[in-house]
Amino acid sequence: MAKLSDLIEQFIKQLINDTDGTIEIQRNELANQFNCVPSQINYVIDTRFTTERGYYVESRRGGGGYIKIRRVSIGHEGKNYLMHIINSMGDSISQQSAHVFINNFIDHNVISEREALMLKAATSDKALSAVPVESRGIFGPVS
Repeated sequence: MAKLSDLIEQFIKQLINDTDGTIEIQRNELANQFNCVPSQINYVIDTRFTTERGYYVESRRGGGGYIKIRRVSIGHEGKNYLMHIINSMGDSISQQSAHVFINNFIDHNVISEREALMLKAATSDKALSAVPVESRGIFGPVS
């Protein structure tokens, strides 16, 4: 049986897919629909709809509060999507974060499964074992 967090994530993703890629939801209404506390909705949004995963989230709290989730589209916003990824990386990136980005590239049909496997192998901790730990993940000129 799927966990409640997974069900909420699937529901929100379906809403996003059924629209133009942007939804506005009420935290309390969604919590009532899933018979859970609003903090469960917050948890799902905070962990599953991150910038790393290709989403912009805007939230306004209070009585008339809402959560607006927008999926970044590669099609007509390709440059924006790439800038979104670059900006969310910062100066370094972990293996886990690299794999999240690679999975997003697959989801957006930017790369094939085969290319993803190669990128994951190249960014794995095992592949970088010869690089000193303090130098891993640091972007800079290649010498």
